[in-house]
Amino acid sequence: MDVAISSADTLDGTDIQRIYRSLRRIRRIEEEVARVYPTDRIKSPVHLSIGQEAISVGVIDLLGAEDVVGGSYRGHAAYLAKGASLPAMVAEMYGKATGCNAGKGGSMHLIAAAQNVIGASAVVGTHIPVACGHALALKRRRSSAVVAVFFGDGAVEEGVFYESLNFASLHKLPVLFICENNGFAIHEPLAKRWATDRLCERVATFGIPAERVADGDVFKIRSLAGKFIADMRAGGGPGFLECLTYRWREHVGPSEDYDAGYRQRSDLEKWIANDQVARLGGMVDGTVRAQIDTEIEQEISAAFAFAESSPIPETKELYTHVFAD
Repeated sequence: MDVAISSADTLDGTDIQRIYRSLRRIRRIEEEVARVYPTDRIKSPVHLSIGQEAISVGVIDLLGAEDVVGGSYRGHAAYLAKGASLPAMVAEMYGKATGCNAGKGGSMHLIAAAQNVIGASAVVGTHIPVACGHALALKRRRSSAVVAVFFGDGAVEEGVFYESLNFASLHKLPVLFICENNGFAIHEPLAKRWATDRLCERVATFGIPAERVADGDVFKIRSLAGKFIADMRAGGGPGFLECLTYRWREHVGPSEDYDAGYRQRSDLEKWIANDQVARLGGMVDGTVRAQIDTEIEQEISAAFAFAESSPIPETKELYTHVFAD
């Protein structure tokens, strides 16, 4: 597996097109979710990752089918980048029986067992030890597969995050921790929560190699993730990747919230200028890009039509999946 990617120079046209397709697809899906949300056809809260897509895409582009991905309640990008079903995701948001959780979980509890996407959790940080459990199982089976677990900067303030780091390092688990650091825990900025911003330094005290990508560059993310993944497959233990990013929309919901007073829209401008969707799109031949974009729009239209036409769960479903068989 190619893990020494430091720029677009060592990627061929097919690679660039694949990465662009994934970035563009996630962006457009979430923009459509934002458009539909005010109609109330979507029945669950939505935490959009518009502007943060490069992190999931950069890491997951190097994973195989056997590898495991864990995401937080802001997990659409990880779910989609791993190849999980878009119709099942949209139907889940609609609360329909055809959803990936039979309409019972909504946007914050996406799961796709067939694609090794473990169930997301609405409780901050709680999916991190679960990901470590999957990594422990893989190690005990002597599998070469690895786990990638994504979480926000707010999750690193939970005790279970540090317990998971310690356990993963102690047992040399094949788990890559990825912090999507968008600078806010809901509305509270880092400067009011962290005494220092040296997160990688903190993680390194557990004996875990840690790297930071400050500009959201999808190729840098992919390169560092590739090195960590190769080391984990060789039995080298966990790695940690901090990716600075920026949430373009509100914490939960479809809208912008720059009038709320806790941040300024001017902070967004540098991230728009460095938007990886637009950047990768500019690297793809115009005719090819137009075809990719058309295919994405058709897929999205079909997925929402599927959700619209799907049945709501039957009343008896209230009593299923409550207790183990």
